Amino acid sequence: MSDFFAYQRDLWERGFLFVDALRQRADDILAHERAGKPPLLDFDYEPIMDARQFERPANYALLRIVRVADECLEDCLDPSKPPVIILDPRAGHGPGIGGFKQDSEVGIALHEGYPVYFVAFFPEPCPGQTLADVLHTLRRFVEEVRRRHSGTPPILYGNCQAGWAATILAADCQGLVGPVVLNGSPLSYWAGESGVNPMRISGGLLGGAWLAHLAADLGGGRFDGAWLVQNFETLKPESVWDKYANLFSHIDTERERFLDFERWWGSFYFLSREEILAIVENLFVGNRLEQGTLPVCDCCVADLRGIRNPLVIFASYGDDITPPHQALGWIPLVYKDTDDLKRAGQRIVYLTNRHVGHLGIFVSGAVARLEHRAILQSLAEVASLSPGLYEMKIDNPTENPDCRTGAYTVRFEERRVEDVRFPSDRSAFERVKSISEQLDSVYTATLSKAVQASVTPVSIAATEWLHPMRTSRYMFASAFNPMMQMIGAAACAIRQDRHPVPDDAPLKKAETALFDGVHEALSHSRKTRDLALEGYFERLYAGRHKIAAEPSASVRSAS
Repeated sequence: MSDFFAYQRDLWERGFLFVDALRQRADDILAHERAGKPPLLDFDYEPIMDARQFERPANYALLRIVRVADECLEDCLDPSKPPVIILDPRAGHGPGIGGFKQDSEVGIALHEGYPVYFVAFFPEPCPGQTLADVLHTLRRFVEEVRRRHSGTPPILYGNCQAGWAATILAADCQGLVGPVVLNGSPLSYWAGESGVNPMRISGGLLGGAWLAHLAADLGGGRFDGAWLVQNFETLKPESVWDKYANLFSHIDTERERFLDFERWWGSFYFLSREEILAIVENLFVGNRLEQGTLPVCDCCVADLRGIRNPLVIFASYGDDITPPHQALGWIPLVYKDTDDLKRAGQRIVYLTNRHVGHLGIFVSGAVARLEHRAILQSLAEVASLSPGLYEMKIDNPTENPDCRTGAYTVRFEERRVEDVRFPSDRSAFERVKSISEQLDSVYTATLSKAVQASVTPVSIAATEWLHPMRTSRYMFASAFNPMMQMIGAAACAIRQDRHPVPDDAPLKKAETALFDGVHEALSHSRKTRDLALEGYFERLYAGRHKIAAEPSASVRSAS
């Protein structure tokens, strides 16, 4: 009975502390919004350029990292090393995930002596902002960084959706940029494993680009990034459960880490109507980047074959957003075989992780201390490789942030282009693209102008504030819920006289088993849902009752 009552007391205490963590998260998000949603970088920086002042304005800014905690960087940087420009994705969140803690891409690059610049963006897009405006802005940023470093081409570091921007920039700015590092970056949007990567079929199931068009019209020409974040959470609901279950189970140790991450995760940014339509039509649905038909401006298109900069591609088989299929599948479509790649004079190096998820590629401190450090320390060797395709291998890995090359070894094993050819049913996605274009044309010709004329500032604000991703957080804010002040006071008293039970206590172990059971149930439901959606997609667009493209044995083994 004493064990039972001890567990009950611990359970109630953790309940109050858990709700108080949700209160603090909501208060932090509101405070961040009142401050203008600045970049969540754990480093001091100075603004170099504000693209909102350009003749072709865009909501981007170039920042230079100048200080880590109380340490000035000028004496720590290696003047012989090229600058690094880190680009964060505009996928619904704000900038900063590449440097929101010390063990991050920014932190490791600084530790290795590289001057670091960071491309940030503002919550609101400039009116009518297009992808061409964004690419023009990024080119100006690269030119400015190169000018500041005596003409040395900078290293481009593209995270997730920023990866395709980095590749387009490399194709358009030959000689202006150095090696390009792509982290979890999708370039082949139709690629993926049937039943495992459902994100690639969502465009077809939703009818293509017209829903994004409608959402942007309802937002007064702005697309709410909260929709993208909601899609991410819906993709794998058991991960959302695990996040909150882990917080509840380990509230004494996980609170600060949870709050640090949620400051970024719960901060939603907007894209212009023109941007989101170009992204959906040309990338997610149209897949025009790997095909060499993505329009950069009125006079040219992006051609991946035109890239001469060495490419380093970092992907993970635990990534259900950008699996290796999407990160590497473009290579055999752009280069017909290995000899073709060599004749083109290109060097492509890829590195895979077996387990880390999509966000872990940018967020995980262990990944930053190992893979990202190994990549940066090996870039000179990558540039000296003979043209071809290589897989980067790390032997004797270590996570010690202070170690140098020698504590571990990096080697490059030559691969064939045929090794990264993944099966896919491209005809079905061609039908999706065609239907998307038709539906969006019908919507544009019939309802779009009426929707745009009917929205008001009140309806726009209501659509934004009542979004489920916001209400699920704001409902715990002290400003909106008077009960939260009492919760905060109770949690403060509990922290001063806490009575936790050990993890190996019988009832605590039973709680863990219960949480694991919920995880398994959600995982099973999600897999059933994904298989059903995959089958529906096949029947709808491929006209078959069986998944057409089975993954190769090597892909199944790696997965």
